[in-house]
Amino acid sequence: MTYDLLLKNGMCYAGDGKEGFRADVAVKDGKIAAVGSVQAEARRTIDAAGLAVTPGFIDTHSHSDLVALVEPEIANKTTQGVTTDIIGQDGMSLAPVVPEFLSSWEKTMAGLEGQYPVDWKWRSAEDYLKRLDAMPLGPNLAYLAPTGNIRMCVMGLENRPATASEIDMMKDLLEKCIGAGAVGLSTGLIYPPSNYMTEDEIAAVTSVLTKYNLPFVIHQRSEADDILNSMDEVFRISRKSGCPIHFSHFKVCGMKNAHLFDAVMKKLDEGEKDIQLSFDQYPYAAGSTTFSVILPPWAHDGGAEKCLARLADKDARARMKADIAKGIPGWDNFVDFAGMENIFVTFVKTPKNADLVGKNMIEIGQIRGKDPFDASFDLLLEEELAVGLVDFYGLEEHVEAIIAHRLQNPCTDGILGARPHPRVYGSFSRILGRYVRERKLMTLPEAIRKMTSRPASIFKLKERGLLREGYAADIAIFDPETVADKATYTDPMQYSAGIPYVVVNGRLVVDGNQVVKGKAGKVLRFDKE
Repeated sequence: MTYDLLLKNGMCYAGDGKEGFRADVAVKDGKIAAVGSVQAEARRTIDAAGLAVTPGFIDTHSHSDLVALVEPEIANKTTQGVTTDIIGQDGMSLAPVVPEFLSSWEKTMAGLEGQYPVDWKWRSAEDYLKRLDAMPLGPNLAYLAPTGNIRMCVMGLENRPATASEIDMMKDLLEKCIGAGAVGLSTGLIYPPSNYMTEDEIAAVTSVLTKYNLPFVIHQRSEADDILNSMDEVFRISRKSGCPIHFSHFKVCGMKNAHLFDAVMKKLDEGEKDIQLSFDQYPYAAGSTTFSVILPPWAHDGGAEKCLARLADKDARARMKADIAKGIPGWDNFVDFAGMENIFVTFVKTPKNADLVGKNMIEIGQIRGKDPFDASFDLLLEEELAVGLVDFYGLEEHVEAIIAHRLQNPCTDGILGARPHPRVYGSFSRILGRYVRERKLMTLPEAIRKMTSRPASIFKLKERGLLREGYAADIAIFDPETVADKATYTDPMQYSAGIPYVVVNGRLVVDGNQVVKGKAGKVLRFDKE
């Protein structure tokens, strides 16, 4: 037999948490054909001596929904060893959609995913996934059905409780998304319209997941002042519906909330006693999202156009300032927990405000000669909400404690832009370099397990996540002694070091540290059978 690819002499880590072993890995027709001593010809042989050979990494919180349609190689991920991206996060994605709210939703997604020239010709999840599958993808993509899209399709962007019949329609639409291949359901309970959903409404909809044992992936209602009550809500939802819970980007936001950390981690351990529980986390003490999160929740009621109208209204602005200053119970007030000096713009839509990229809210006010709030509100209005942010929210010691937790797996939560968060380019290599090799927070085999077989199991990705014969040939090859992130907050768009080869479905997407374009990845769909 002549293999397509043969990796010789590498130190193999199967992804099961066990120690490495010296072996060859042979690839044929996109699958791992042999693991062991392989004496055969191959169309391409790579000497992996001195390198670790592992399953490809799985990014369980990715925002590649839009960029995959424009830059489908998604090289910022493959160059850090990622072979599968899970999109549809935070209750917001590109499908399903309805024509009535398409314009508003495009603006909403631009603030979260960046501004890309994409013609939204699809409406259903099935059609969107077919469009993705037709692209020359670098990594594989798996899709989470988003609560925001589902609720919008059923009842628009209104802030009101769902009726019993509307809940039934949302459940039916979720079934259709799962039928199209969704590997779970996501929500972002700080983003409209998901944040309009009540606890019981969410529990009713997520009962659909229970039939398939698929996870409910949740950006919880509070990661700051009210995080303990927020976690209680999440656990109640799971106990009512029976669905597994996967917390998105788990953390405690705000220096003033650092004293809650021990109680938060204790509550996590308590929840595990009767709930299928997991969480992901990016390895940084700063977050990133749409800049419009600085606004009070009511400012977003009815969608993007109504939010823009309020930003243009003097009286509404005054109310926004007052609510940010005094707070609203249960609302994660970014200005309060991070501070204006720690909230930085990462991208804008137009050249007009390009000079504000990389500046914090105080600097924005100084540059524009205005009150920082008015300058920030003007920015959102002029850019039609297509503005991103980075916020420095927490303590490194808490980041490390979460990384070391048994329920954790890494993610990027990567939002692209002019000056994105460095996690977009460096999360997985940072784990391997800083937190495994330097800080020794966990062993290399355990870190690899958390990046591979653990997320594959959580999201029911069949025949992925292990170096095993018959499994898909998604493989990362890296140097444990030199792998490192190079991306920084001031210069974030830098590929990782020490990962010379990455294979997706048997095809090299990184070859000798060079990105290789062309079709390698595909959409991974949940199989209801």
